[in-house]
Amino acid sequence: MLNVYLSNEEANGPWGLNSLLSYESDSATVHYRSDFPLRRIQQAGRQIQSQGALAVRLVGEGWNYERQWAFYCGFAATMARVDIQWASIDEDELELLNARRQCSDWLRSMVNATPEDMYPQKLAQEAVSFLKNIAGDKIHAEEIVGEELLADGWIGIHSVGRGSARPPVMLTVDYNPKGDPKAPVSACLVGKGITFDSGGYSLKPSAGMVTMKCDMGGAATVTAALGYAIEQGLSQRVKLILCCAENLVSGNAYKLGDVLSYKNGVTVEIVNTDAEGRLVLADGLIAASETGAPLIIDAATLTGAAMVAVGSDYNAIFGLDKPLLQQAQQLSELVNEPAWPLPLEKWHQEYCPSPYAYTANSRVQKGGGMGGASNAAAFLSRFVDTENSRWIHFDLAASFRDGADPRWAAGATGLGLANIAGLLL
Repeated sequence: MLNVYLSNEEANGPWGLNSLLSYESDSATVHYRSDFPLRRIQQAGRQIQSQGALAVRLVGEGWNYERQWAFYCGFAATMARVDIQWASIDEDELELLNARRQCSDWLRSMVNATPEDMYPQKLAQEAVSFLKNIAGDKIHAEEIVGEELLADGWIGIHSVGRGSARPPVMLTVDYNPKGDPKAPVSACLVGKGITFDSGGYSLKPSAGMVTMKCDMGGAATVTAALGYAIEQGLSQRVKLILCCAENLVSGNAYKLGDVLSYKNGVTVEIVNTDAEGRLVLADGLIAASETGAPLIIDAATLTGAAMVAVGSDYNAIFGLDKPLLQQAQQLSELVNEPAWPLPLEKWHQEYCPSPYAYTANSRVQKGGGMGGASNAAAFLSRFVDTENSRWIHFDLAASFRDGADPRWAAGATGLGLANIAGLLL
C-alpha cells in the first residue's frame, strides 16, 4: 500500500519545480500548489493509479474532505477495484466520504456495464436492490413492463422500447421513511434509462454508438443521488421514476413521422428517433407531476448540444425557476461537481414546430439545430406541472468520458450525484 502525502510546496531535487508528484521508496507526495488545487490533486490520483497502484493510504497534514474526494475521483479505476484508506478527519466527514464512495462506485459500475448485461429490467432491479441495501423496508417499488405501459398510457417509454426483444420498463420507487401512506411527497426524481441507444431509424454512426451504454446515466445518477441523500439522513418522502428502454431498429420499432399522444394531451411528431430520451422522460415527468411533489428533478445524458455549450467538465442545468437554478449552481460549487445554467424560457417550446402535432420531438437538422439543448429542455417543460412544482433539468454533459484523460478514468464520472442529493436535503 502506497502512502500518499500532500504538500503545497513545489517539488525539489530531481523531480523539478513544476512536478505534480515526487516519490520516496514507499510513498508519494502530491504537490498541489496552483490556482486549481482540487483539479491538480485529482490529476495526481489518476497518475498514481495509471502507474499501477491499486491501494493507497492518505497520510499527513492537509487532507480535508474535499481534497480526499478529489484524489479518489482520479484514483478510481475502470477495470479494477481500488483500495483507499482515508486520512484521519472528523468522524462525520469520514462517514460522508464512505457513503459518497459507495454511491459513486455503484453508479459507475452501472454505467460502465455492457449493454448486454445492463438491459431495462436489469437496471430497474439493480436500482431497487441498491436502495433497499441502504434503506431496507422504507423502500417500495413497482414496475410497469412491456405492453402494460401502453395499457396505462405511457406511450413514450413504450414507443422507444418496443423495437427491442427486451421490454421497456417504468420503475417507481417510493422512499417513505416514516411509513405513512398519507405522507406528502416532498420531491420526485426522474431519470433517463436508455440502456443502449442505436439511434433507431435515425441510426448513429458506429463511432457515435460505441459508448451508448452510457445513455442510462441519468437513471443511475438520480438513483445514486437518492441513496446518498438517504445516507445523509433524508427524512422526507421522495419518489424516484426511472424510464428504461433500449432504442433499437426492428420491424416493430417506432418510426419517423409517427405521432405520439401523451396522457397530458400533448401530441408529438417524431422527426428524429435519436431524440428518444426526451420521449421517455416525458412520461416520467407526467408521473412525477401526478405525485404533487413541490420539487421535480430530472437527469439525462440528453443532448450533444449541451456538451458543445459547456464542455465535459460541467453539467448543464435548465429550469424556469431561476432561484432553483441558482441554488443548484451554488450547490455544484460546494460539492465540486460544476454545473452551469443554459437558457430556457417558455417560448423555447415553439422552436420545434410540427404541422401534424402540437410539437415535434426535435428539428430536422443535425443535433437538433441551433440551441438544441434549450429546445430539448423546453420540450420536457411541456410535461411538468410548473404551476405547482419547482422543476430543474440536468443535462449530464460531464457524466461520462469516452476515454481516459489526465483526471478521469474512461467511463462514468459520477458528476451530478452529490449536486442532486444536496437539492433533496
